Amino acid sequence: MNATHPLAHLVQGFFQEYMAAQRGLSPNTILSYRDALKLFLCFASQRAEKPVDKLVLEDFDEILALKFLDDLEAGRGNCTAVRNNRLAAVRAFFRYVAGQDPLALSRCQRICSIPTKRTEHITIEYLEDKEISAVLESVDRNSRKGIRDYALLLFLYNTGARVQEIVDLNLIDVRLQTPFQVKLTGKGKKERLCPLWPESVAALEKYFSLRHPGASQESPVFVNSNGRRITRFGIRYLVRQYAAEAAQTCPTVKSKTISPHTFRHYLPFLTMSSDIGQVRLST
Repeated sequence: MNATHPLAHLVQGFFQEYMAAQRGLSPNTILSYRDALKLFLCFASQRAEKPVDKLVLEDFDEILALKFLDDLEAGRGNCTAVRNNRLAAVRAFFRYVAGQDPLALSRCQRICSIPTKRTEHITIEYLEDKEISAVLESVDRNSRKGIRDYALLLFLYNTGARVQEIVDLNLIDVRLQTPFQVKLTGKGKKERLCPLWPESVAALEKYFSLRHPGASQESPVFVNSNGRRITRFGIRYLVRQYAAEAAQTCPTVKSKTISPHTFRHYLPFLTMSSDIGQVRLST
């Protein structure tokens, strides 16, 4: 590659052709990689004392990449996990560059060989049956918002769905006739069918009865107060809100950091009893 050639076409090809078209990565992954590469380019610009649009491939090497990673932790206060995520984006970009220009292979290999940093093992917290019950029972099911929130929390518990899977969920994906089930689209656009409990179906039907009758099958399942698709942040907010309320009646909840992802780690073999909100262990 010509040493005076800018990086613009490589960056454009990486995001438009490689990440989206060839690898089919999710929008959130692409945004995460975009942010990481933006930070790296700005860091390189400062170190080379030249504008970003004047950077060339020869401005980048493993020494610069290591200094960038160190700056993330020491300068920006990022944790090790964030550092490793940024490194993953940098590696992906230079693997793409190596494929586009074989003459850059050696430079790219050195950057891609930077190891990830070991992180402390974090014990995954899970919710016990009494804690799940406390969270569900903290919802006021007599209000319009409470009906939606209860259906959403119960859906989280029933399916163990990721937040983005719930955000992306459309009415056409939910089957409220026998067999009760929902089609979830996960990472890599992989689809899976998950059975729904009768209690989840009842909660969803009650919630849907409050929705506009003319909603199309492509409409989102869960919407916010403005009638728009609920966001990841909206789901996290309401989970934390009800967890805080549940802690008043169930002290063990207070000692746990509860997020939507926590619902993916509930005790195995849990089923809902006929009394909605009460949980029992199946035998």
